[in-house]
Amino acid sequence: MSRWWTETVAALGDLLPLPLAALILLAVALLTALAWYFFPAWVPRRLPRFRLPRLRRPRLPRLRLPRLRRPARRRSDPPPVRVPAPRTPDAVPADAPGLADRLAAEGRYAEAVRERLREMVRLLVVRHVVEPRPGLTVVELTEAAARARPQVRPTLHTAGAIFSDLWYAQRPATAAHDRRMRELAADLRRELTGEEPR
Repeated sequence: MSRWWTETVAALGDLLPLPLAALILLAVALLTALAWYFFPAWVPRRLPRFRLPRLRRPRLPRLRLPRLRRPARRRSDPPPVRVPAPRTPDAVPADAPGLADRLAAEGRYAEAVRERLREMVRLLVVRHVVEPRPGLTVVELTEAAARARPQVRPTLHTAGAIFSDLWYAQRPATAAHDRRMRELAADLRRELTGEEPR
């Protein structure tokens, strides 16, 4: 290896003086480093393409026959679909069991508590106590409702605590939780409307 290197340097020294060869190598290294640093800028985006001209085959003229058009069938308009009006808490029949009652009857007390809290929120929205906002937490709901109606704060605070214990703290739900939430929902309706719950 060392002998090959010595002979190569000696042959290069015969052609060029060594300081000039070192300067050329330094310039090549500098140009390579600059090209490496500014790599995408100097590469052309599209390389030129060389295409051979296409030879087109001669086409024979087509004979077009007239089409016979059939008369378009008249479609009758479909009958209008009646969309039922959304049901508000006041429009629910008195004898109809709510979703929370059905869940509690099945023994799904945690879901019944959640549904009763949703009914309470719906009542607050219908009575224009709070504005409907997605992602509203129980604490934010209590604070917003208490600003408009201070008398609902204890009811909503207790309902929020029960809900948080069951859903966030993962405590087992019982019929007593559902019963308490039913009482709180009735209290909230009484405080907002002045009427006895159904």
